[in-house]
This record gives sequence, structure tokens and C-alpha cells, in this order.
Amino acid sequence: MIFERRLLTESRGAGLVSKLWRVPWLFVLLLGGIAAIGYVALWTAGSGNPDAYAQKHALRFGFCLVIMLSIAFIDIRIILRFAWVGYAVALALLVLVLFHGNIGKGAQRWLDIGPVQLQPSELMKIMLALGLAAWFHRASWERMGNPLFLIPPALMVLIPVGLILKQPNLGTALITGMIGAAVFWAAGMRWWKFALIAGAAAIAAPIAYDHLRDYQRARITTFLDPESDPLGAGYNIIQSKIALGSGGMSGKGFLQGTQGHLNFLPEKQTDFIFTLIAEEFGFIGAMATLFMLLSVIVFCYIVAFRSRHQFGRLLAIGLGTNFFLYVFVNVAMVTGAIPVGGVPLPLISHGGSAMLTVMIGFGLLLSAYVHRDAELGPMRE
Repeated sequence: MIFERRLLTESRGAGLVSKLWRVPWLFVLLLGGIAAIGYVALWTAGSGNPDAYAQKHALRFGFCLVIMLSIAFIDIRIILRFAWVGYAVALALLVLVLFHGNIGKGAQRWLDIGPVQLQPSELMKIMLALGLAAWFHRASWERMGNPLFLIPPALMVLIPVGLILKQPNLGTALITGMIGAAVFWAAGMRWWKFALIAGAAAIAAPIAYDHLRDYQRARITTFLDPESDPLGAGYNIIQSKIALGSGGMSGKGFLQGTQGHLNFLPEKQTDFIFTLIAEEFGFIGAMATLFMLLSVIVFCYIVAFRSRHQFGRLLAIGLGTNFFLYVFVNVAMVTGAIPVGGVPLPLISHGGSAMLTVMIGFGLLLSAYVHRDAELGPMRE
């Protein structure tokens, strides 16, 4: 009996060592590099005072890094088994925020959980990718062609999207829907069904516009013509473009950005932090930041291609799509390519909810990579 226990202990130790070798440490280092860019940018956003934003950012990243690596070592089969629990918890938090959430800037999006202020809609994006991957992981091509089989996962997407719209949070609701669409597509949903959905959305768009709130309509109007209200709704994007252009090729230098330090640039520590980077470090600094963020997205899809099981493949695609949409929406927003919305730049902007949920997602991604050769059961008939 003692000998058997020793063998079991040794095998567990060997398993842990094997998992340590399989962790892509260069990817972990890449995440640390992006967080370091955020630290420098938040230092300058605090006008040279690291205690304003930068120190909290570093502490959050260190805490979230431990969580990410802890999740990475969990067997992917255990994650698959409890995927529905994660989705149910996120959905319950979305319902709870409608009744007990904190109200800020006209929206009810945050919950106080002990010392942590959590935005459940951010967590839902991760748990939606997890739940849909669990639903589709053994679905055959024939099963994907059955409309009845697609009703439950469609409800898994539509219910949280509706709850997020109630907060209201149009941008996050759209991103959540697009994450669901990406997983549906990767799972093998027929293209003509997407065409039907796109057609229905186009028809419903004018009706939806009539039900938008005044500030949401103002964002669209300002996007089309920022100069129509330069001191009101158009102020943010005008100042952002000035800061982007003034940075030039190499930037004005650390702590030398005028738009940011003279407080012309709004929300410089959160939504418009990429503009701050471009102003102080120029086109070179902005492109270097985007290259590192793009490398994270590429790695997500590498995990998807290398996974031997459908669950890991779909999970990686969902998480990669989430990170891509974070980056795309934020950068497109501050450059005036799309209407302004409250979407942070992941691992760089100030804020705990986005940092925590993104790192939880990367923990799931690393688990899929470490256990990419695991056997997860036969295909559904």
C-alpha cells in the first residue's frame, strides 16, 4: 500500500513537471510585456505618479497571473465537466447586477463582491465561449444541420445579450453576440443560416435605432460628423485624433504628451490609453504595441489549430475572438473608425474586471494548449 501511494505521488509529480514543460512560457512573457506597456502608460496617465494607476495595475497583473497559471494546470477534462457551472454562475451574476448593481454614468453594470468590483458582462464573454465549446465539442456535421440542435446554444447567446442590453451596454452586447457567432461558425453551422441572420439584422437595424437611448444615437451622429458638436459629443474623438497626430513617428517622449497632461484627452487611463501611447511614443510605439497584441491573437488561433479535440479548438477560437474584438474595437474607436464606446485595451487599460476576466480566459487557453492531446470522448451521433 505504501509502495502504491509512493508511485501515485511520483506520477503526480511527474505529471506536474510534464505540464510545466508544456506551458508556452514565451506567451506568458508576452503577456508580461504587454502589461509592462500598460504600467508605463498608466504611469504617464497619472502625471508621473505611479500610485495613481500604475501600481494597482502591476498588483492586479501579478494576482491575475497566479490565477491564470493555476487554471492552466487544471485538466481540460475537468474544465469541460464544469463548463456549464461557469456559464450558469456568469448568467446569475448578470441577472443579479440588474437588481443590485452599482450605477455609474447612467449604466448599471458593476457588482461589489467583497473588495472586488466586478463587471459580470466581461466574465460572461469568457464563460459563453466555454459553454458553447462544451455544447459543440462532440457535435457531428449532421447534428449541426439540425435546427433543433442549435436552439439551446442560440438561447445561450441571446439571453446574456439581452441582459447586457438592459444595463444598458450596447458595445459589450454586440461583442458577446459576435463571440457566439464565431464559435457557431467554427463548430460548422451552415453559411446560409448566417446569411439569414445577417439579413434579419439588417431589416431590424432601423427599428433598433429608434429604440436606442439618446447618448447612443449621439455617438452614431458624432461618428458620422464629429465637428457637429465639437464641445459636446464630438469632443472625445476630436481630442483623440489631435493626440494621435501630434505624436508623429517617434512621439513627444515619456511624460511629455500635452493632450494627456493638460487634461484635453478624456478617459486617458481607460478607453483612450492607446491614444496616450501614440502621443508619447509615436507611430513606432503604437505599432509595437499592436504587434504584441496581434501576437496574442495569433497564438490563440495556433492553439485552436494544434488542439486534437473539438472542445479545445472551439474554446481557443472563442477566446481569441474575444481578445481580437477588445483590441479592434478600442483602437478603431480612438481613431474614429467606429463610434465611441466603453471598451478598454486589454492588459493595458486601468481596470480590474477586464484584467481578471482576460487572464481567466488565458488560463483556459493555456489549459487547452497543455492538454491539447487529451481524449475527450467520441463524436455525437
